[in-house]
Amino acid sequence: MLKKLCLFLFLLPLTGSWVCAQFVKEYRVAEKAGIEKVSLNFSSYKSETQVKRSAGLDPLRIHGHLLQANILPDFRSATSKNQVVASLVHKNIESDNLGKSITSKLFSSSTGFDHSWDVTLASNYAYDLDFNLGLGTADFDLAQLAVSTLKIKSASADIFIHYSTNLPNLVGMDTLLVTVNMGAVDLHQAQLTQAKKVIIEVNYGQISLNYGQSQTFKGQVIAAVAGGTIYLKLPPESSPVKIRMKTTPLCRTSLPDYLRAIGEDTFVTKGYSASDPRLLEFVLDVGVGAITVE
Repeated sequence: MLKKLCLFLFLLPLTGSWVCAQFVKEYRVAEKAGIEKVSLNFSSYKSETQVKRSAGLDPLRIHGHLLQANILPDFRSATSKNQVVASLVHKNIESDNLGKSITSKLFSSSTGFDHSWDVTLASNYAYDLDFNLGLGTADFDLAQLAVSTLKIKSASADIFIHYSTNLPNLVGMDTLLVTVNMGAVDLHQAQLTQAKKVIIEVNYGQISLNYGQSQTFKGQVIAAVAGGTIYLKLPPESSPVKIRMKTTPLCRTSLPDYLRAIGEDTFVTKGYSASDPRLLEFVLDVGVGAITVE
């Protein structure tokens, strides 16, 4: 009996390690002559996701660590002429069968997100990226990439979009769209996106926009929070900037002294000119919370 008990105690940690083991998934779109553009539709219900440039030449590589066996990633890709269309769907079978919504997991006692995905792209291709994220975190390092469109939708996530090198997007970005039900969105070095239009909407949480340097093109930025805060870092006051604010009595605002009012809840910098081809226009909308502009 004593030998059996000792054997059980010896095997117990090993059993726990086996239960917590991760499943590794690898997906790849190989380099092929003639490919110019990649459209990626990525969907994951609960994960830590990282997107960045790869040193290789393959237009797309995805590396995943999955903790639970009830996750079935479905990866597909097709090449037509000069374009690759790829999709990864990462679904929770148990939640689907029981009719549980993603938001029901917000009050889970778990501190991790069980799964992680590393998505690597190459500098030689133009990308249309569409990410649908449930719960988790997401880090988008767009340095040395040609991203023409970036769309991110999430139930509850903290999303960080930035450039690890001080080089602009390799192509002009048409649209950067982020919608989050609950969480935080941090857009750093935003002028490097070269985006014509930036739209960020958060129901409950915060938005941080850093436009600390001037840009050489015209752009419009719409940031809206139902309940929470918006922080905006402006470029130098000599840059042409116009800010229109939509607030309620339940929203407090803080603005730098150098901004000049040109209408109700509308402010401009010293370098403002309506005809300037570099004009950067902001629409800041908060229901309950605060707006801070520096």
